Amino acid sequence: METLDIATPQMALLYGLCLVPGLLLWLIGLQLSRDIGLSILRMTIQLALVGIYLKTLFNLNNPWLNGLWILVMLIVADLSILRRAGLKARYFALATFSAVAASVLFSTIYLVILVIQPTHFYDARYVVPLAGMILGNCLQGNVIALERFYSAVRKNENEYATYLMLGATRWEAVKPYFKEAIKAAINPTIASMTTMGLVSLPGMMTGQILGGSEPWLAVKYQIAIMVCIFTSTTIAGIINLKLSLNIAFNNFDVFREEVITKTS
Repeated sequence: METLDIATPQMALLYGLCLVPGLLLWLIGLQLSRDIGLSILRMTIQLALVGIYLKTLFNLNNPWLNGLWILVMLIVADLSILRRAGLKARYFALATFSAVAASVLFSTIYLVILVIQPTHFYDARYVVPLAGMILGNCLQGNVIALERFYSAVRKNENEYATYLMLGATRWEAVKPYFKEAIKAAINPTIASMTTMGLVSLPGMMTGQILGGSEPWLAVKYQIAIMVCIFTSTTIAGIINLKLSLNIAFNNFDVFREEVITKTS
């Protein structure tokens, strides 16, 4: 059974739904109509372009083009993570890229080659969307981990210095903040897995059901992607924070304020 298409008039009707929250925001005094309009316009243009590109990508199914697209996604995610975490890209770009790329590629390759086992391991139909879903959730987790960790370090600067004066190493002094940051990064995924199926149907499962897949097949794919998301987020968060320590602190274990953006 094929998924029903949404015709142009119905798409216009869909956009009309945005008028409801826009009106409510206006009534409570929030002037966000310009921001909302621009965000919807950008979303539409970006997704339309991606849709055109992905159709071409799927038709060609070239391993080099598939790899190039994933590389572009990783670079964009890298810059987005650091910007949202309030860290300067020129210091942390390589460390964050290495951590995220290693974890996402590991999880994606494991899932595609060992679990799904398509005819071609580079099949764009599997590799691109799965890598995208894993990367998107990994991005969120890394933003939380970096922002929470470095906010805690700066907030507890005196406590950190006290640990050092009492003979602790840099790692021993930052370990409490490190643990809390990783916990905060993976908590949303753990909460999502705990309530999945009871509170809501996840996006991948819903998409497959709408696409005509059997519910049990959709369930298995959803379980697979959530396991990979959890694994990738955890690995990337730990590696990313560990790699960043030598960048964020000087040889005397003093935090370098210049690595933080002014807006942080």
